[in-house]
Amino acid sequence: MSIDVIIIGSGIGGLTAGALLAKYGKKVVIFESHTIAGGAAHSFSRQGFKFDSGPSFYCGLGNDKPSLNPLKQVLDLVEESLEVVPYDPLGHYHFPDGKFPVFSDLHQYRQAVAKITPKGAKELEQFESKMLALYLCLKEIPTIELRSDWQLIPKLITRYFPSLVKTLFQLETINGSVGNVMDKTIKDPWVRRLINLECFLLSGLKAHGTVAPEVAFMLGERTRAGVEYPLGGSEAIVNALVRGLKKWGGELYLNSHVEKILVKSGKATGIKLKKGDIVEASIVISNATLWDTYNHLLSVKDLPNNYRQEALQTPAVESFMHLHLGIKAEGLEGLTGHHVVVHDSNKDITEPGNTCMISIPSVWDKSVAPEGYYGIHAYTLEPYQGWEKNEEYQRKKKERSQPLYRALEKVIPDIRQRVVLELIGTPLTHSRFLRRYQGTYGPAIAAGQAIFPSCHTPIKGLYRVGDSTLPGIGVPAVAASGILCANTLI
Repeated sequence: MSIDVIIIGSGIGGLTAGALLAKYGKKVVIFESHTIAGGAAHSFSRQGFKFDSGPSFYCGLGNDKPSLNPLKQVLDLVEESLEVVPYDPLGHYHFPDGKFPVFSDLHQYRQAVAKITPKGAKELEQFESKMLALYLCLKEIPTIELRSDWQLIPKLITRYFPSLVKTLFQLETINGSVGNVMDKTIKDPWVRRLINLECFLLSGLKAHGTVAPEVAFMLGERTRAGVEYPLGGSEAIVNALVRGLKKWGGELYLNSHVEKILVKSGKATGIKLKKGDIVEASIVISNATLWDTYNHLLSVKDLPNNYRQEALQTPAVESFMHLHLGIKAEGLEGLTGHHVVVHDSNKDITEPGNTCMISIPSVWDKSVAPEGYYGIHAYTLEPYQGWEKNEEYQRKKKERSQPLYRALEKVIPDIRQRVVLELIGTPLTHSRFLRRYQGTYGPAIAAGQAIFPSCHTPIKGLYRVGDSTLPGIGVPAVAASGILCANTLI
């Protein structure tokens, strides 16, 4: 068969690029190692419980409110939609000194802060004002229109010149970190801790490492489009993108591990599958991480040595400990679905085990758990180094899952007595099932120190998408990476 574009991996980046390119008339085929599509956003089922493996927090995926979410823009373009459940408050942050409700609506959010620190709430308003000014500026240029080559410039000038002029006044903020804005507006230590936590949840880095547009987008969309849970979980998002891909003639092959990207005379010519088949195409897009693409999918000789070495030295966010639980739901009425627990204020929030994220999606969607039960996903940072499949592995799994259990006890005190199903995932689990370098969450590229690489590579016809390309980590960013790549190729 004649193929225009081969995509390696069916994560959100690969699926968005594939669905768009198919919509644009290209013959696209996606090859996925796993038996399930979705990459880090896939779902899996055990004993009647459906668990999300990764993301669980979504903004602006429904049809009731206007949204700038790049993922929603892709779904609209390929004529797919999702059923969603809106909710507010989003959940609670549990600090050692008390519990804090988190609202989508910024006015309610500040009111909750004011009950703790009135001065801090006023400073937070100044911070949000600067962030929302950036959001209002950026929202005038739709992500679905963007690309990653020089042709972006004439397009912006001819179609969005007034908006482009506005961005010139925001360049310092656009190129800076959230920490820079925070330093200029906020002195209150409680609110600074709050902003650092929200940045960490978004990017894996605190405020001074997180780029300002990421938080501006989050705050703007959270209050404008609201927060929703897609019925069916992240699997529903993946299925919608797969339907969009196939509707426009694209194909997806599961359980089809790509062993090598084939390169001849500096040009990508196709791929070799693990089972030995050669598939040819003049365009190959890797949705694998930059480390996996350059270490495993390409031969050392395929890339300029300096480029390869520099790319492989990109710092990575740690991996995770995961806890997926099925629990008895009796007596838990009124539970909110998201919780973040910080165990010790004297320790850094990025220290493994200190900050624990909890999602209970069956609060909103009864279909993801048997009647009378809740499914829970809890996770925390955990270094990959030191993990081995040896005689100590099971003991270490139990030991390193205890911070997650202690976090859950802040939300559901008798959680241990309610458990009917327990699945503990380690960095080795994360690495194995997602085929990700050291099970990482993505690159730890701090604001001001470097920028995420574009979709381009030194090899003609080879492109990359996903969380190790511009604009970075998170579902909206990864969807945007697929848009940028697809538009560049058209």
